Amino acid sequence: MTGEPLRLVVLGLSLSSSWGNGHATTFRALLKAFAARGHDVTFLERDVPWYAAHRDLPDPDFCRLVLYSDLAELQAHRAAIQEADAVIVGSYVPDGIAVGNRALAWARGARAFYDIDTPVTLAALEAGTCAYLGRAQIRDYDLYLSFTGGPTLERLERAYGSPAARALYCSVDPQAYPALEREPVYDLSYLGTYSSDRQPTLERLLIEPARRAPDLRFAVAGPQYPVEIDWPANVIRIDHLPPDAHPEFYASSRYTLNVTRADMIAAGWSPSVRLFEAASIGTPLLSDRWDGLDAILAPDREILCPDSPEAVLAILRDQPDAERRAIGAASRAAVLARHSAAHRAAELETFLREAAARRGAGATAPERDLEVL
Repeated sequence: MTGEPLRLVVLGLSLSSSWGNGHATTFRALLKAFAARGHDVTFLERDVPWYAAHRDLPDPDFCRLVLYSDLAELQAHRAAIQEADAVIVGSYVPDGIAVGNRALAWARGARAFYDIDTPVTLAALEAGTCAYLGRAQIRDYDLYLSFTGGPTLERLERAYGSPAARALYCSVDPQAYPALEREPVYDLSYLGTYSSDRQPTLERLLIEPARRAPDLRFAVAGPQYPVEIDWPANVIRIDHLPPDAHPEFYASSRYTLNVTRADMIAAGWSPSVRLFEAASIGTPLLSDRWDGLDAILAPDREILCPDSPEAVLAILRDQPDAERRAIGAASRAAVLARHSAAHRAAELETFLREAAARRGAGATAPERDLEVL
């Protein structure tokens, strides 16, 4: 850490429940590492029924978790937001535009938006359907922290008026995802919530290979898959795995699959948290292709990118075990060298301090009269 400890308030989708979302695991790794740098963190989470029924971290030991029931109750936390050195509003927060207006109006410190869904957000903004971020708010946030890097950052600044757009990729806590060796249970696995735009890739790179190779073993873990999906008999379905079960799941797989949403593929430079988690365990990854992947993991050496069921089956049947292990070890080394939660927390600290300095120097866009209901 450089400088005095920061008081950070985060208004995010969820920290307490990882059910059906990757935000919780992303926030947990990042904020745990940020607190370890000596900073004080408060997380304000909207109390909603679907997360209340699936809370797997109700009392984190690295920050204060505060649940609020509605916008009116958020008023009780106005002082904390005002007094914070930095305030972050996350994507997909319920009533996110109104929450953001309050944070922008109340905060005296650096004000940031953390978009863990950037390409989806921008597509929704263009369509006029984004419920958690207003286009004009992008100019008012001192800092736009983006799940997506590459050309999207310039687009955020030039087309949307962000004073500063910075890539803040997901990351992994190596202590929570240590290197593990287990007797393989699955030849190929996939962990992820159902998404209609990911399903064709899952069909091509896992379900169809399973149909063609009934002697091999496959697994798909994650909630919300439609009941009408015709799963082959050799595909094990697991409805939900809490984060503490992820390492064992990955370690029990000879290979695991990374599938990227269509908007993320189009934008590129959008590595998922699952990619980092699996690599940290040392499980070799198969992935779809997108621009910027080679900036995260080197194709053929640290990650494999088969394009067809035939290519997947060639890997599963023909690749020597020594090569498989070498790919897993190489991906783990790459992720630990550049994408641990500690690396990401240091980046976050730098970005927040730079935003605070710009704000203090009056370099941000002029404040508008924000509507606070």
